Amino acid sequence: MENKSLQEQPSRLVHCTFAKHGEEILDIFNDAILTSTALYEYTPRQLPQIEQWFGTKDKYHFPVLGIEGGRGELRAFGTYGHFRQFPANKYTVEHSIYVARPYRTQGLGSWLLNSLIARAQQEQLHALIGAIDAKNLASCRLHERHGFIRVGTLPEVGFKFGKWLDLALYQRLLDTPLSPEDG
Repeated sequence: MENKSLQEQPSRLVHCTFAKHGEEILDIFNDAILTSTALYEYTPRQLPQIEQWFGTKDKYHFPVLGIEGGRGELRAFGTYGHFRQFPANKYTVEHSIYVARPYRTQGLGSWLLNSLIARAQQEQLHALIGAIDAKNLASCRLHERHGFIRVGTLPEVGFKFGKWLDLALYQRLLDTPLSPEDG
């Protein structure tokens, strides 16, 4: 019953910071690492790694957007970053979205994905890439509902929980940038 009352509180989109959200992001990441194939990692992350992660996001002006509940708790976050760090890939980013376990299936992933798409358009980016474990049907469907196309599958590129994992690649092209340039 308490979980329901938490879910009914209003949510708001925020820009996450390490100082305010670092520990909650660490908890969300570690839950994904330990219980799912959303991250192809085995070992839980430590807080200094999250601080470094935020430093990289800040350095390259990549957003870390979050959804906070009425009590200020972080319910979900999403971000994007480099996709293949070559100069010609400057208009392409790879994004990720994570929702804390008690708040899944409430539309928070959709809200974050829309927000990341809008931010990418503002930043004059052209392509968003999602690399999703192929058996994560909820995430695959979420991306398809938001205009992403499955452009390929990399078979058996991960091994976790005693199984080979296939990685599905989803892409959405944007009408931006208005005037792309080489260099």
